[in-house]
Amino acid sequence: MNYKVRDLNLADAGRLKIEWAESRMPVVMALREKYSKSKPMKGVKIAGCLHVTKETAVLVKTLKAAGAQIVWCGCNPLSTQDDVSAALASDGFSVYAWHGMNTEEFYWCIDKTLEFQPDLTLDDGADLIFTIHSKHPGMCDDVLGGTEETTTGVHRLRAMAEAGELKYPVLAVNDAETKWDFDNVYGTGQSSIDGILRATSMLIAGKTFVVAGYGHCGRGVAMRAKGLGANVIVTEINPIMALKATLEGFRVMKMNEAAEVGDIFITATGMKDVIRGRHFESMKENAVVCNTGHYDVEVNTKELKKLSERVRTIRPNNEEFTLRDGKKVYLLAQGRLVNLAAAEGHPPEVMDMSFANQFMSMMYLAKEGKNLEKKVYDITPEQDKEVAKLKLETMDITIDKLTAAQEKYLTDYSAGT
Repeated sequence: MNYKVRDLNLADAGRLKIEWAESRMPVVMALREKYSKSKPMKGVKIAGCLHVTKETAVLVKTLKAAGAQIVWCGCNPLSTQDDVSAALASDGFSVYAWHGMNTEEFYWCIDKTLEFQPDLTLDDGADLIFTIHSKHPGMCDDVLGGTEETTTGVHRLRAMAEAGELKYPVLAVNDAETKWDFDNVYGTGQSSIDGILRATSMLIAGKTFVVAGYGHCGRGVAMRAKGLGANVIVTEINPIMALKATLEGFRVMKMNEAAEVGDIFITATGMKDVIRGRHFESMKENAVVCNTGHYDVEVNTKELKKLSERVRTIRPNNEEFTLRDGKKVYLLAQGRLVNLAAAEGHPPEVMDMSFANQFMSMMYLAKEGKNLEKKVYDITPEQDKEVAKLKLETMDITIDKLTAAQEKYLTDYSAGT
């Protein structure tokens, strides 16, 4: 078989989900219609390692419509939607992904995608790129380029480039304004709250809600928690971010202080050990802890387990840890990204722009990748504006244009008081 999924019998349900996403991703669908006839990516082999959700399926189908050959795996052990992966496999795509895989199975799936000998890679977290570099370095010479979807992966790849270890060019899709100012803020904010609610069914209003990290993702979560009536506390290491959070109405303090008063905790930092043993020990009875960063290192679950005398699953994606002093703390989604493990990830409307950027970046790399340096590139302002323009058009929103006189004034350095 050229796929491995949980159960092909789930395919019909997955197709319905994909159809729903297609109806709410007009920019990607417009790109599909535009390029399905000319097929500019004909013969280009793409290996993708990105959350297998209904929105991702829309991107995968659009890349194929443009002529690309696709093989895909999930980028997180708990984020795959089994009905969506079944639908893709049933429709002839090579996909290796199922919900709940262990670490060995996760990397087996990545290795299976690399048997494809891809021309381009599409990543979320950089595990696919790093596996090529560490296990199959000879393959790098044949890869035209890659893209990276998330903040953590971009940080990882920039570090590789600075160390001289990056062997082919990568476009930082995450850093496009039409990605991180929308997907990261509004997508992460809404979907993380969605994951918390599905796993706990608890009331947010009136709770003290602690957000670790006030980057794009943390800001989005803080905004949504505040909107639901929570008293939001932000913890930070960056003085500028801390100041922004303060002036936007949030209390800012150290995690050691926040741990004593929080009811709900969520990490969005990309850093390990943000919440660890000493924090669990000082938390209130029934505190809820979760993470919305890409890797499961932000909450130190090993230290939580060492402090606990009993662990039991209360409801899906919700584990109750009884500490040695009898206090109970609840961990959601095993410390993995709660918005995808306990919910469905970002809404399709916001992924429309992110995946339009992915599609356009794949097109660019297929054409120009061989001429680029081996480093991490930002998306061009022209592409960013084009995606924003297309999105506005699908929303029937029009904006002003500068007149000829205004254009002249814009560059007239002699104009003064």
